[in-house]
Amino acid sequence: MRERTRSVLGSWDTVVLVGLVLVILIGAATVDGAATPRFWRFVILEVIPIALIALPMTLVIITGEIDLSVASVLGLTCTAFGQMWAWGVTSLPALLALCLLLGAVLGAVNGLFVTGFGLPSLAVTIGTLALYRGLAYVVLGDRAVANYPPQWTTGAIRPIPGTTIPWTVLVVGVLAIVFGIVLHATPIGRGIYAMGNNADAARFSGVSVRRTKFWIFVATGAMSALAGVFWTLRFASARADNGTGLELAVVAAVLLGGVSIFGGRGGLVGVLGAVALLATLRNTLQLAYVPANTLTIITGSLLIVSVVGPNVAAAVRERLRRRRSTTSTTESAAG
Repeated sequence: MRERTRSVLGSWDTVVLVGLVLVILIGAATVDGAATPRFWRFVILEVIPIALIALPMTLVIITGEIDLSVASVLGLTCTAFGQMWAWGVTSLPALLALCLLLGAVLGAVNGLFVTGFGLPSLAVTIGTLALYRGLAYVVLGDRAVANYPPQWTTGAIRPIPGTTIPWTVLVVGVLAIVFGIVLHATPIGRGIYAMGNNADAARFSGVSVRRTKFWIFVATGAMSALAGVFWTLRFASARADNGTGLELAVVAAVLLGGVSIFGGRGGLVGVLGAVALLATLRNTLQLAYVPANTLTIITGSLLIVSVVGPNVAAAVRERLRRRRSTTSTTESAAG
């Protein structure tokens, strides 16, 4: 029991959650307005699209791959949503379904190049990052579509009765539970970790590496499209530049949450904690009138910490384990 408690307290997930609590407490004590319901409403609205994309991105990176096209998928989905509305598609469920289908197809293109042709995901998704963003500009150019029904735009951010929390956070919660079950409680999840540690060994043990990775890329595209629909309705505007640079925030959150950039390690609890930590920190610093350039520097610094930190923590834990083992052996020999 003592060893298990020590393991939990020393985990990277705990470090992230403690960091989140410290940011909240320090912000509330030093920055005016950082503890108000209005502040937390904006934090949650910022968290929603990042969390939606971070859920499948966690699986992608655990397998040893990466998808840098997610923000461009979001942007292209926004323009498709706006263009279809302009063409006369006035049913929100139909628009949502078509956008999710588009996102799945875009993710499938990434998955096909990575798993079908054996190309590195970094190179593929850098290419599709530019391709999908370029297609977004082809669809709308510099125009914006913004004449959506008020019930759509207000409905996307309507608070849960009696609170200031947007109801769409419940959608994120349900999806987080689904992804968490798949990753942590099913053979699919065990296969995802196995292929991240050693794809060849996973293949020999019966894991369908190519098929699993393909469908993870499809899921990433679909979730990015869902984030695009939310983005469009939240800001009541479909533009080709929607979500530009969001991939940095997503990758930073996933890595800061303890997922190894080399694959095979990490979990969703730490990732969701990191999403909340980054959003809270960013909004707190904005209230403190910190310049946007400084916020970018902080995000980049945290990205570096997220890569180095878990590895250093793992090395320290291993050294302490070896020291305890050596001490126990010495005591046994002396006895």
